[in-house]
Amino acid sequence: MSPGAIVSTALYQEVAERLRQRIFAHDLAPGSWIDEQALAEHYGISRTPLREALKVLASEGLVTLKPRRGCYVTELTEQDLDDIFPVLALLEGRCAQQAVSRARPVDLVRLRAAHDLLERTAASGDVDAFFEANQQFHRLVQQLAGNRWLLQVIDDMRKVLKLNRHDSLSREGRVGESLNEHRAIMQAIEAGDAAAAQARMHDHLLNGRAALAALAAR
Repeated sequence: MSPGAIVSTALYQEVAERLRQRIFAHDLAPGSWIDEQALAEHYGISRTPLREALKVLASEGLVTLKPRRGCYVTELTEQDLDDIFPVLALLEGRCAQQAVSRARPVDLVRLRAAHDLLERTAASGDVDAFFEANQQFHRLVQQLAGNRWLLQVIDDMRKVLKLNRHDSLSREGRVGESLNEHRAIMQAIEAGDAAAAQARMHDHLLNGRAALAALAAR
């Protein structure tokens, strides 16, 4: 490999990250065609690093490369969501179970602080803040599980879920339901009940899918 290849690699990774964030923000909307020439001109780069970046995003499931038709932002179907959420529920349930056996007292203090933030944001009625606190709580449970393979797969699946046009918290009443489910998860973890923590986290994820289905049916 030539010395210049390092610079090229850094460039396409940077382009991939910029596109990833635009996709998550729905600036590049699900189902939309990606105009490679326009993007290359916008970023002031050749199409080679752009295409390498798109290959990275395709491997993550964020874009779909179609022969002779170009590249499109992946659009999740209801069937995709039905397929993804049960798997995610199994994986995150496993994380909750492992977190019980591996978390130290100081870890439980951190998790309690994350849960308290959920309580405060729910009380304030700030759905966006609750969403971020929810993400933080789930990430911490995953980290406490101490299983890097679970973390990697969950992270990949949650990236794909960001393609969805709606979040389950958009459904009326879902924030309160979600908070109660988090309370039950927290209670099980603090009680050292691994089986209950696993079951409650599993059900929590499936309830999120049900909330999304209710939104889609409106």
